Amino acid sequence: MRYLFALLCVGLTAAVLATAPGGTLAEETAGTGAIPAPALAVPRAESCLSPADLREAVADKRVIEPVAAIRAARQVIPRAEIQRARLCRHEEGLAYLLTALRRDGQFVHVMVDATTGQLIGR
Repeated sequence: MRYLFALLCVGLTAAVLATAPGGTLAEETAGTGAIPAPALAVPRAESCLSPADLREAVADKRVIEPVAAIRAARQVIPRAEIQRARLCRHEEGLAYLLTALRRDGQFVHVMVDATTGQLIGR
């Protein structure tokens, strides 16, 4: 009886997959008028400072503390959980790259200027 039920489930799943449209998510949302968010130029991992360098920069008062950058990011994504905060080289200065997990399960990158605390991009 279990084998019959398993075969029935597999058969129905195959039938649903065979009849479902095979388009990509981009093709499916193309007609909805949804405008995608602009892509953020995320710095490469090689351009980020080590935790020791981050502590040194904060101690020398060259950059704001990571907590201040997290507060600035929370204004943009208030209910997201901050997963990681890195200090990276960005253009001609330093910026915090914050990775946050939104409640819908998507990761969001937010960049905050490390000297002013202003939001650079999302």
